[in-house]
Amino acid sequence: MTKFMLLMNMDGGNCDVPMLEWDKADMDAHMKHLGDSIERLRKSGELVEVNALTWPKHAKVVRATGVSSPVLTDGPYAESKEVLAGYTLIDVESEERALEIAAEQSSAPGPGGVPLEQPIEVRRLMDADGDLEDY
Repeated sequence: MTKFMLLMNMDGGNCDVPMLEWDKADMDAHMKHLGDSIERLRKSGELVEVNALTWPKHAKVVRATGVSSPVLTDGPYAESKEVLAGYTLIDVESEERALEIAAEQSSAPGPGGVPLEQPIEVRRLMDADGDLEDY
């Protein structure tokens, strides 16, 4: 088994309207799709962890200066579509399976039930020293 992290940004895919501005029914359908997907992963034993993140305004950047106390800032700020919204950590048999799960998450419905086609970044977790050389 191999662990992959599926990273979901706030990029709305083919929808320019932020989810908090959708009709309640559309938002409920979107969350149900994602919840059903997560429940299937839980039942199959492929789900390791899933979490949504707080809004970017709560993020801090810490930089060790090596001279004084670490520097804590609120920025720099990414474009909103580049901000990480949440992640799903899975443990699956193959990269192909990880991509299949990411495609299912990407197809979550948006306004009017139209699949968002939201980009999901799929990253394999390092599991051996050789991964450091696989640059």
